[in-house]
Amino acid sequence: MNIPELQARLRRFAADRDWQPYQTPKNLAMAMTVEAAELLEIFQWLTPEQSLQLDEAQRRHLGEELSDVLLYLLQIADHSGVDLESAVERKLQLNALKYPPKAASEPRP
Repeated sequence: MNIPELQARLRRFAADRDWQPYQTPKNLAMAMTVEAAELLEIFQWLTPEQSLQLDEAQRRHLGEELSDVLLYLLQIADHSGVDLESAVERKLQLNALKYPPKAASEPRP
């Protein structure tokens, strides 16, 4: 996945539809939250076991909602000047420091 290329495609898509005035980080974040709620709705009444065994139609729907969330996230980063690749790498490094691996003999939850 080429993040800068996707962001450029999203900018062209919005420009072709004259959506730029509405593409503010605030509006995009609000829209992403709506899409995240639609993602959650897929799992709302499933047991943990059922959530691991989605059928093909459910997986396709899940993929669509995950894509919606990701596309809005990419646009928020683009409009805010955040380099997502660098931000993700930094966050992974911070998480590794904050949550070091446990010794093999320690019980895990």
